[in-house]
Amino acid sequence: MSAPIRGPIRLGMVGGGEGAFIGGVHRIAARLDGQFELVAGALSSTPEKAHASAQALGLDRSYDDFTAMAEAEATRADGVEAVAIVTPNHRHAGPAIEFLKRGIHVICDKPLTATMDEARQLAEVARASRALFILTHNYTGYPMVRQARAMVAAGDLGTIRLVQVEYVQEWLTEAAETKGSKQAEWRTDPARSGAGGATGDIGTHAYNLACFVSGLEPQALAADLSSFVPGRALDDNAHVLLRFAGGAKGMLWASQVAPGNENGLRLRVYGEKGGLEWAQEDPNRLWFTPFGEPKRLITRNGAGAGPEAARMSRIPPGHPEGYLEAFANLYAEAARAIRAHQAGEAPPLGTTYPTLADGLAGMRFVEACVQSSQANAAWVTL
Repeated sequence: MSAPIRGPIRLGMVGGGEGAFIGGVHRIAARLDGQFELVAGALSSTPEKAHASAQALGLDRSYDDFTAMAEAEATRADGVEAVAIVTPNHRHAGPAIEFLKRGIHVICDKPLTATMDEARQLAEVARASRALFILTHNYTGYPMVRQARAMVAAGDLGTIRLVQVEYVQEWLTEAAETKGSKQAEWRTDPARSGAGGATGDIGTHAYNLACFVSGLEPQALAADLSSFVPGRALDDNAHVLLRFAGGAKGMLWASQVAPGNENGLRLRVYGEKGGLEWAQEDPNRLWFTPFGEPKRLITRNGAGAGPEAARMSRIPPGHPEGYLEAFANLYAEAARAIRAHQAGEAPPLGTTYPTLADGLAGMRFVEACVQSSQANAAWVTL
C-alpha cells in the first residue's frame, strides 16, 4: 500500500455509477467532514458506463474493472488508501479481497456478501490482511442509537428481557422488478442478492441494530419467510423469533410489502427496570420509560443525552439530523480508525463501527432464516 500523506484520506470506489442510489450516499457521507477525497474508481461493470460515470463526477482515474484498479492503485505513490465497495451483494467479495490483499482499507456496504461461502473466503483474507474492514450498517451511526446502546450498557434498563425490532417498507408491494426498477431487479434476483430478499436487504439492518443496542448475543431463531408477490424468487416478508444468551427473547419483522410504510425501522428494548423506544423516521428522539414512572423524552442535544450521543451530533438542537449524517458518522469513525492504523496507534477511545464480525453475523442470520423457514419455521441454532 502507498504511504499515507497529510490531508484527506485518498478514497477509491467500486460500483456506484450512473443510476446507483447508494453510491451517491457514500460519496456524500465520505466528503461531509472533509476526511476523504475520491480519487479513483471502477464505477460500473461495463467500461463504457464506468468511464462515463467517472467523467460526470470529474474523476480522472477511471478503471475498467476492480482488479485493474487494485493492481494499479497499490503501486502508485498517491494510490488510494481506502476503497468503498457499493456494488450489488454478489460483487462485494471479489473487490474486497483484491484490495485487502494489497493492504488497502475496505469500507463495504451491507450485507457482507451474497453467500456464506463468499463470506468465509472474505473473512479469511481480511484476517490475514494488514488493512481494516468496515461495514456500513449506517443506522448504528445515529446519535440516539448510540445513546440507547450506552444506556443499556450502563444498566439503566436492568437485565434485558425483550427486544422488538422491525423494518417495514412498501416499495415492493407490486412486482417492481418487472417494471424497470433497477434497484428491485437485483434485490429480487437470487444470483445477485443471495438467499435472502427482504431478509438480506433490510432484515440484516434490523438484526444488526437489535444486537448493537441490546449488546445481546443471539443463540437461535425461528423464521417464517414469505414471497407474497406472485413469481417473486426471494422473500418479501419475514417474521422471526429470536432467543438470546441469558434468556432474553426477541421478535423481528422485515417487510417490503406493507403499504403505508416508507422506511419504518423501529426498535424497542425492555428490561426489568424500564424500556427504550427509537424510530428511524423520528431519529432525534429516544423514549425512555423507567418502570413505574412517567415516560421520558431524550433528544439528541437535550437533557439526558450523554457523550456518546454528543459525539455523533453535528448541528444545534432542534435542527433535524438523520440518514446522511448517520452515514457520515460511520465514515468519520472509519477515518479515525484508518489514521490511527497508519500511525501504528490504537483508535481514539469510543471509535465504533460495524466490523467483519458483524458482517458474518448478518450472513449467519440470513442463512438461518432460510433454513428455518424451509423447515416450517423450526428453531435453528446460530
